[in-house]
Amino acid sequence: MNAERPVLSVVGPVHNEEKGITEFHKRLMAALTGLGVDFEVIYVDDGSRDGTGELLRRFREADPRVRILQFSRNFGHQMAITAGMDHARGRACIVMDTDGQDPPEVIGRLVEAWKGGAQVVYAVRSKREGETLFKKLTAAVFYRFMQSITHVDIPPDAGDFRLLDEAVLKVMRDLRETHRYVRGLTSWVGFRQTRVEYVRLARLEGETHYPLMKMLRFAIDGVTSFSHIPLRWVTLAGSVSFVLSVLAGLWVLQVKLFNPGAVQGWTSMMAVVLFLGSIQLISLGVMGEYLGRIFDEVKRRPLYIVSRAEGFEGDAAGGAPGAGLR
Repeated sequence: MNAERPVLSVVGPVHNEEKGITEFHKRLMAALTGLGVDFEVIYVDDGSRDGTGELLRRFREADPRVRILQFSRNFGHQMAITAGMDHARGRACIVMDTDGQDPPEVIGRLVEAWKGGAQVVYAVRSKREGETLFKKLTAAVFYRFMQSITHVDIPPDAGDFRLLDEAVLKVMRDLRETHRYVRGLTSWVGFRQTRVEYVRLARLEGETHYPLMKMLRFAIDGVTSFSHIPLRWVTLAGSVSFVLSVLAGLWVLQVKLFNPGAVQGWTSMMAVVLFLGSIQLISLGVMGEYLGRIFDEVKRRPLYIVSRAEGFEGDAAGGAPGAGLR
C-alpha cells in the first residue's frame, strides 16, 4: 500500500448492508477514480450480523485502498463515523452513508468546493426520495426546532454527508463526548463552511436502520448536546403552574367565604392535582435526561471497540483489536 498520505479519505459506516453494499461500492470506486487523486475508503462495520463483513473483505482483497474497521458489537451510526474519522489519513475526509441514499457522484462537487477554500462542505438535501411524508415532515420540524433553540448554526436538511478538511478533522478528534451528534459538532467547531445541494435518493435495498424510536433518541441527543433551553422550559412550566395554583387557591377561598353552601366538586381538585403532577414528572424527565448524560460522560468509557482492523498495519493507530480507543 502507498505509504504516502492520500488526498481523500472516505468514511462509510456499514450495518447489515449485505444486499446493497456491492452496488454502492462499485459506484463509489468509479466516482473516486474519476477524480484522479489518491484516496482511501474506510468501511466501519458496526456489528453487522449478515454477510456484510465478508463482502467488505472481498473489496479489500480486490483493492488495497479499501480499509476495514470491525466493531466488537453494534455501537451505533455516530460512533462508526467517529471511528472512521479517527483513522482517516487523507488531507480531506468525506463522511457518507453506504445505503445508496448519499450518491457517490456528488463527491466531486464536495471536493471542488473544498479546493475552492471551504474547510467544511456539507451536503444539503434539496429533495428526499423514497421517504414517507411523515419522515420528511418530522425531519423538517426537527431541524428548524434545533435552529431555534441552539446558538450553533446547524444547517437545516443537512445530514452526515459532508467533507472535512484535515484541520477540522484534527479538532473533531479531540471531541470525545459520549452522546454524539456529529453534524452538530462539525457546525460547532466553526472554520470556513459552505453547502452543496443534492437529491437524497431512496435506499438501494432493505429498510432504514433508523426507525421512529431510534430517530427520537437521536433527536434527544442533538437537543441535549447543544442546548440547555429545555431546562429553562422546566423552570417556566414550574412558574406557570405556581401562578395557576395560587389563582385556584384564591378561587377556592372565595367560594368558601362567600358561598358556604356550595358543594365542592372533585373535578377541579383532580384537574389541579393532575396538572401539577404532570408538570413535576415532565420536569424530572427533562432533568433526568441531562443528568443521565453527565453520568455517561464521567465514566469515560471508550466510544467504541475495534475487534478487527484490516489495512492499518504500520499506521499510528495500529491494527490490533481495540485500536482507536480514545
